[in-house]
Amino acid sequence: MTGASPGPGRPRSSIAADEAPAPVPSVRLVAGTFAIDDLDAFLADLDDVAAATGAVVQAFDADLVVSATQLREAVRLAARSVARGEAVARDPGVEILLYAAGRRQIDRALELGVSEGDGAAVVLVAEFGDVPGADRPSADLDAAVESVRTLAADPGDEPDGDALPTAFDPDRVREFYGVTDRELAATTGSLADVVRERAALLDVEK
Repeated sequence: MTGASPGPGRPRSSIAADEAPAPVPSVRLVAGTFAIDDLDAFLADLDDVAAATGAVVQAFDADLVVSATQLREAVRLAARSVARGEAVARDPGVEILLYAAGRRQIDRALELGVSEGDGAAVVLVAEFGDVPGADRPSADLDAAVESVRTLAADPGDEPDGDALPTAFDPDRVREFYGVTDRELAATTGSLADVVRERAALLDVEK
């Protein structure tokens, strides 16, 4: 007995890719204070960590990160997008950034990244070795975390729940994500909940 035809324009392989669940990558976070004198040099250091450990490494401005869940969910959605061949960015780290920012425009999403100066940041390391299409080796996340911690002026404690040791800036968050008074008044959730919905909406709109 044969299965139903996938229909014109949809090869059977694409149906299988849609139905097969993508692996959920392991994620570790380093949240603390970073003294970034030279942004290009700092980003090069993160690239070196990625190359040495196999991890996907992405840094975020802590003022704009509302929770650890926001970043973990961005990783999950980015992995699914990569596995389905639907990723906007070639680099999984940038794809994560897009989902965390809740928008498809890479140049706009990059504003979620770090800048020069002394300030709070959250650096994410993730294992994409098992994600189809990511073309990444297996990662040593322990080594990646330790390497990132050496780059921090004060790395803080590694979060294992939703809360981060760094605090976000509500005004900057609302401006960056375009959260209006009306939107906040209409929801029963918090500002953090509204921000997390941005990533879910980005996935629905693809």
